[in-house]
Order: sequence, then C-alpha cells, then structure tokens
Amino acid sequence: MIVGKHNAQFTRPAASTSRSSQRTSTRPGGAAPQRPLSLERHVRSPWSLPVFSSIAVVSLALVSISDTSTPAAAIETMAPASPIVGQEFTATAEHSIAAAVASYEIVEPAPEPEPETEPAAAAAASFGAPAAGTPDPGSAKAIAADMVAARGWGAGEFDCLVALWNKESGWNVYAMNPSSGAYGIPQSLPGSKMATAGADWQTNPATQITWGLGYIQGRYGTPCGAWAHSQAVGWY
Repeated sequence: MIVGKHNAQFTRPAASTSRSSQRTSTRPGGAAPQRPLSLERHVRSPWSLPVFSSIAVVSLALVSISDTSTPAAAIETMAPASPIVGQEFTATAEHSIAAAVASYEIVEPAPEPEPETEPAAAAAASFGAPAAGTPDPGSAKAIAADMVAARGWGAGEFDCLVALWNKESGWNVYAMNPSSGAYGIPQSLPGSKMATAGADWQTNPATQITWGLGYIQGRYGTPCGAWAHSQAVGWY
C-alpha cells in the first residue's frame, strides 16, 4: 500500500509537475524544499476562500465604525450644495435695507359756522325792518316763509325779506316798474330772467319767490344783506 502511494506521486500529470516547478525557489544554491502536502490541501479547500473574505469584510467594517478622526470639513462636504429655498438669506456689502417712517399730520376740520340769527336780526333792526308776523295761509308771504325756513334762515331773515319786497313790489305778482321794466314780486330785471325757475314766471308767486331767493343768496348771502344794501343805496 505504501509503495502504491509512492508510485502515484511519480505518475502525476504534467500540469501538477508544472505547479511544483512554479513553487521552486529562485534562491541561489539549488532548489528549495517543496511545500508540505498538508498545507497545500488546506489552501485548496473549497471553504477557505469564503471564510477569508468574510473575515476581511468584518475587519473593514470595524475599522470604519471606530474611526472618529473624520474632520468637520469633510462632513460638511456631504451636505447638499444648493441651499433650501426660503430658509437662507445672504446679504453682502452691496445690499442695504432702508425703512422709512411715514409722517402724519392730523388736521381738525373747521367748525361749522353757527346760524347768524342774532346778526341778521341786528341788521334788520338797524335798518328798521319791522317784525313780519305770521302770514296768511296760502298767501305769497306764507309761501316765502316756508322757503326761507327750508334754506336754514331764521325769522329775522324773513322779516328782512318781507320789508325788502314790500318796498320793491308790495308782494304783487304782476307789479311792473314803468321806467325800468322790472317785473314781479322780486322785481326781476328783465322779468324773463325768472323763466329759469319756471315757465309760469309771469303769474305764479312760488316761481317768482324761488328765483328771487336764489338771486338774493347768490349776490348778498341773505335777505338781511340785500335789505341793508337796499337801505344804503336805494336798490338791490
């Protein structure tokens, strides 16, 4: 049995002999002794390569976990290069932020003028405008009293109006000045001006009074103003 085994070593194929020649040392002084057969069988075992590979992978993982010397700069490089929109603002020397505070001025409205009841009455009294009293219902004076009150004028203004038109026309709707041609209760010159208040200006006292009060307000302000002017110069 031993002889047969010895013969098997000498009858190996040429490929095995080639491997043995590759393992021959190149040291001077002759060939090195061959590797023991037991070690060669251990290296050629089918499970040796997976075992060595697993050991290498585990060793590399342990080295990676235990290495804490990575600088902070290297960690920052792993952050995303682009900033998150809406969470970052960069200001340089070329930018500036300016805020202006608006100034406000409080302007109080002017107080409304009080009705000039007393001055009007004083003006009427100074120029001798007597109290008109209560007019007859439905008369031209009654119509005028309502229109005077509707414009916000007091009783003194009505007294001045009554005195003014008593002097001009006697409150006659058809009164006409033969020399000037003035017509109606307010003595419009010419009378056709009153057509702006109504087409019946020749016969309707309300139309004539409406036009007359508008003329007085636009030129003299109040009936007492027109009465004072009439008393001073003789006409209004």
